[in-house]
Amino acid sequence: MGDKTFLDWPFFEARHRDWAARLEDWCAGLAVDHGDTDAACRGLVADLGAAGWLQVTGAAEGERLDVRTLCLSREILARHDGLADFAFAMQGLGMGAVSLFGTPAQRDWLARTRSGAAIAAFALTEPGSGSDVANTATTATRVPGGYSLTGEKTYISNGGIADVYVIFARTGEAPGARGLSAFLMPTDTPGLEVVERIDVMAPHPLAHLRLTGVELPESALIGRAGEGFKIAMSVLDVFRATVGAAALGFARRALDEALARVQSRRIGGEALANLQMVQGHLADMALEIDAAALLIYRAAWTKDMGAPRVSREAAMAKLYATEAAQRVIDAAVQLHGGDGVRHGFAVERLYREIRALRIYEGASDVQRVVIARSVLG
Repeated sequence: MGDKTFLDWPFFEARHRDWAARLEDWCAGLAVDHGDTDAACRGLVADLGAAGWLQVTGAAEGERLDVRTLCLSREILARHDGLADFAFAMQGLGMGAVSLFGTPAQRDWLARTRSGAAIAAFALTEPGSGSDVANTATTATRVPGGYSLTGEKTYISNGGIADVYVIFARTGEAPGARGLSAFLMPTDTPGLEVVERIDVMAPHPLAHLRLTGVELPESALIGRAGEGFKIAMSVLDVFRATVGAAALGFARRALDEALARVQSRRIGGEALANLQMVQGHLADMALEIDAAALLIYRAAWTKDMGAPRVSREAAMAKLYATEAAQRVIDAAVQLHGGDGVRHGFAVERLYREIRALRIYEGASDVQRVVIARSVLG
C-alpha cells in the first residue's frame, strides 16, 4: 500500500505503528488456499494464533480490549485476504462476551481462542430475528443445576467448525430485550445440531443451528440472567467499528488495484490515469477512504480512552465505511473494464466480499436508526 500517512494521525501511539508494521510484514508471506473454506479458516486461526496476532482478540481480566489494534489488524488483514480477516475477527467477536463479562473458568476458553487452539462463534441471529434482537425466540428454561436451551440460530459465522459458541436465549426475566441471557456452549454439547451449511457469494463458514434440549450448567451463564441484551450490545459496541475497518482494508486494496490499472492501461495512446474523468474517480475514492478512516479511528480511540459506550461513533464508522467501500470497489471494477468482473482479478473478489459487511453486525439502515436516536436524544 502506498499511503501509510494515516498511521501518523494522533489517534495512534508508537505501539500501534509497530504492530501495523510487523503484521504487514507477516501478511507479505500470506498464501491462502480458498479451495476448501473450512480448512482455510482452521489453518488461518492456527497460523494467526501461533504468530501471536490473536492475543489482541481477547482481554485479560480487568483489562479492556484495544479497539485501535483490533481495527488496524482487520484493515491490514482484509487488504491482503478477506478470509484472513474473517478468521481473526471471529475469534474476537465470538469471545467478546467472555472478554467483557466472563468468569475465570469461562476465560479458560479465551486462552484457547487467543492461542489459535480453538475456534469461536457468536450465535445471536435467528430465522425470525436478525437486527431485532429483542425478538429472540430461542428459550433457556431453568432445570436442576442449570438450563435447557431450545431454538434455532442462523447465519452463524464459524458455524460447523467452531469449538465453542456464545449463545443468546430467552430466560424470561422481563418482556423483550430485558429477558435475554448469554451462555457459553462447547460444540460437543448434546442436542446441538448443524442443520445446514449456508453458501454465500464470498465463501466463509456459515451455518444454521438447531438446539433441542441442550442442557448447560449454571456455570455456562455469562454475566447475570437477563443481561443478554446488554452483553450483546456491549460486544457490538466494540466490534462494529472493526467491521468498518475491514471494509476500509477492502477499499484501500481496491484503490491500489485501480491505480496500477489506470497507470498501465492505455487508451488513445496515453495512460488512463491522464484522463480527467479517471482522475475524478480516483479523487473520489481517496476522499471516501480518508473519511472512512477518520470515522473508524475516532470511534476506536474514543472507546480506548474509556468511554463506556460508543454506539453513535461505532454506528457512524460502520455505516459510512461499509457504504463508502462499496462505492470505491464499484469504481475500481469500472476502471478495470471487462476484467473487473472476471474471476481471478482482485477487484472482482473484493466486489463479492464487501457486500455482506453492509448487512452483518447491524445492517446499514439499523445503523441509521442508532445514529438518528442519538441525535434526537
